[in-house]
Amino acid sequence: MPEKNVVEKKNYTFPLLIIGTLFFIFGFVTWSNSTLIPYLSIACELTPEEAVLVTFAFYVSYAVMAFPSSWVLKLTGFKNGMIVGLLIMAIGALLFIPAANARTFGFFLVALFVIGTGLALLQTASNPYITILGPIESAAKRISIMGICNKLAGALAPLILGAIVLKGADEFKTKLLTMNQTQKIAELNILASRVIMPYVIISIVLVLLAVFIYFAHLPEVKAEGEEETEINSLQNNKNIFSYTYLWLGFIALFLYVGVEVMAGDIIQLYGSSIGISLDVAKHFTTYTMISMLIGYILGIIAIPNFISQATALKISAILGVVFTVAAIFTTGYTSVLCIALLGIANALVWPAIWPLAIDGLGKYTKTGSALLIIGIAGGAILPRIWASLGQNPKIGLQNAFWIMVPCYLFILYFAVSGHKIGKTLKAS
Repeated sequence: MPEKNVVEKKNYTFPLLIIGTLFFIFGFVTWSNSTLIPYLSIACELTPEEAVLVTFAFYVSYAVMAFPSSWVLKLTGFKNGMIVGLLIMAIGALLFIPAANARTFGFFLVALFVIGTGLALLQTASNPYITILGPIESAAKRISIMGICNKLAGALAPLILGAIVLKGADEFKTKLLTMNQTQKIAELNILASRVIMPYVIISIVLVLLAVFIYFAHLPEVKAEGEEETEINSLQNNKNIFSYTYLWLGFIALFLYVGVEVMAGDIIQLYGSSIGISLDVAKHFTTYTMISMLIGYILGIIAIPNFISQATALKISAILGVVFTVAAIFTTGYTSVLCIALLGIANALVWPAIWPLAIDGLGKYTKTGSALLIIGIAGGAILPRIWASLGQNPKIGLQNAFWIMVPCYLFILYFAVSGHKIGKTLKAS
C-alpha cells in the first residue's frame, strides 16, 4: 500500500504543475481588474458606480457560462476544455486593442466578458480536477497550493500593469483640468493606448500555454461514484436538488467571491476615495494578495494535520467579521490596512468550501462544480451594491462595507452546520 501511494504522488506531480500554472494565469488576469478600475475611470471618465462595472462584466460571465462550460467538459474532458478556455481568453485579451483604439467603455466590458467566459470554462475544469486529484480530506491543502500560485500572480498584476497604465496618474489627472476639450481627448486616447501591449502579451502567453497543454499528458480523473448510472441514481432517489449542502455551498461561495473582490479589486478605488494618492493606492491590491498568501501558507501547514477544512472555514469567517468592522470604525491608512488584512480571512474560504460542497456528489460532480462556478458571479453583484450604497452621501463608501458582515456570518453558518445538511454519513 505505501508503494502505491508513492506512485500516485509521482503521477500527480506533473498535473499539479500544470494546474498551478493555470491558477497563476487566473490570478494575473483576474486581479488586473483592480488596476483597470482606476485606469478606466480616468481614460473613459467614469463615476465609481460606473467603474465597478469592470468587475460586473467580468464576474457575471461566470453566471452565464458556468453550465454551458459543464456541458462542454462532458464532451471534451478536462484537458481539452482547458485548452478551449485558454483560447477564448486569448480572444478576449485581443479585443482590448479595438476597445482601446475606440476608447469605448462598453467595448472594454465586452472584452472582459469574453475573458471571463474563457475563465469560467477553465475554473469549471480545474477546481473539481484539483479537488478529486487526491484524498478529499486534504483537498483544501491542494487548493491552497493553487491559491498561492493564483495570489502570487495577483500580487504581481497590479504592480506590473499599474506601472504601465497608471504611471504618473495623479499628475495626469491634474493636467487634464487645464486642457481644452480637443487636447483632453488627445491625451485620453494616448492613455487608453497604454493597455494594448500588456494584453497582446497576455494573449500570446495564453495561446502558448494552450499549445503546451495540448501536447502534455494530463490524466482524466473522476470523483467517487461519478460513473453511477442513471438507473442507480433513480433507485437511490437522488438528483442535484437532493444535495442541500451543495446549494448552501453555492450561496456561501457567491457571498465569499463578493467580499473577496471588494477586498482585492475595490481597495484601490476606496483608498483613492478617502484622499490617498492614486500613485500609492494602485499598490493596495498587492497588499491584499500578500495577506492571502500568508493565509494559504497557514492553511497548507495546518490542514488536515492540525485543523479540519470546516474549522479553517469557521476561523476565516470570524476573522472576516472582525477585520470588516475594524475597517469601518477606523480611518485613513488603518482602514485600508484592515481591508487588506481581509486577505488572511478570505484565503482559506474558497479552498474549504469546494471540498465541503462537492464531496459525495458522484455523477453530479461536474454539474455541482458548474453551480459553484456560477457563485463567482457574487463578484459582479456585491461590489455593485457596495458602490450604489457608497454613492449615497448619507452612507458613504466606508459604511457601505457593512454589507460584508452578513456575508461572513452566512459563511460561518455553512462551516458550522450547513455543509452537513443532506450528506450521507459517509460523506459528512
